[in-house]
Amino acid sequence: MKLEDLLLGVLLRNPSTGYDLKKYLDTSGRFLRPNTQMSQVYRSLARMERDGWIAHEVQPRPGAQDAKIYRVTEEGATVFLDWLKGPYHPPDRVLGAELRARLAFAGFLTVEEIIAMLDVELAARREQIARYRFRDRRLPLNPDLPFDAELAVGMDEWLHRRGAATIDAHVAACEDLRGRLLDGKPLVDGELPSPLAPSTD
Repeated sequence: MKLEDLLLGVLLRNPSTGYDLKKYLDTSGRFLRPNTQMSQVYRSLARMERDGWIAHEVQPRPGAQDAKIYRVTEEGATVFLDWLKGPYHPPDRVLGAELRARLAFAGFLTVEEIIAMLDVELAARREQIARYRFRDRRLPLNPDLPFDAELAVGMDEWLHRRGAATIDAHVAACEDLRGRLLDGKPLVDGELPSPLAPSTD
């Protein structure tokens, strides 16, 4: 997943300025790609415009600097959907940014496409659990410096159990989401915020 994929998805939701895109990455999209600099956003926008994926229009602002509003072209929409709907390859790390990013743009997917992605994710995580949960984790110890073997072994066990709890919670959450999608149930319990109305600018 590239920064351009995220920017295209955000712009397809709502044409925006570079500043608005950076603000999204710092707030709502914070867990999709951490620590994105403003210079990275503008470099990506320039490259995407050169490649014909986006175009901008200048919006005059009396008393302030004019704003460039970026919109996705037909070619850019194709690039975005090729990424979003393309094969999903789960990373080794649970809750990788790729799955989060694709789910963040779920409005551009069908329920069936999301379920298929969740099936791939669940298969990968179950395979990880089967391979690593009960592996022999004993390591040879012959340190050259003072070393507290009991502390080290205890910490290794704590980390292993913490990792196991994390992956178990992730699998349970993905199974719950998959079940809700299959059954047509609300994705979250309680009242949802109302969607923002499209801009009339």
